[in-house]
Amino acid sequence: MEKTQRNLDIDPEVKAFILEHKGDLRLCTTCGGPVIVPVEMKGPKGSDIVMQIGPNKLYISKVQAHYLRRIEKHMLAYYERYMEKKNLEKKN
Repeated sequence: MEKTQRNLDIDPEVKAFILEHKGDLRLCTTCGGPVIVPVEMKGPKGSDIVMQIGPNKLYISKVQAHYLRRIEKHMLAYYERYMEKKNLEKKN
């Protein structure tokens, strides 16, 4: 597990996903908890904490950063379901 400059742990699966994604992402707040989504879905805010992960940036909501100790794989679940749905729609 890697530590960020804000002393947050990042699960290796999350780091690998971000490196594969080839785009910037944002960790933001939803009614279901923290999620990681592309900035095209939820744009970054000026108050976000910015982490450089390879060529990509992960914007972390200042609100979430206050409560987080670790960036975990389950935070990708919303985006993964979105991509699965999108892929299914392309096939039909």
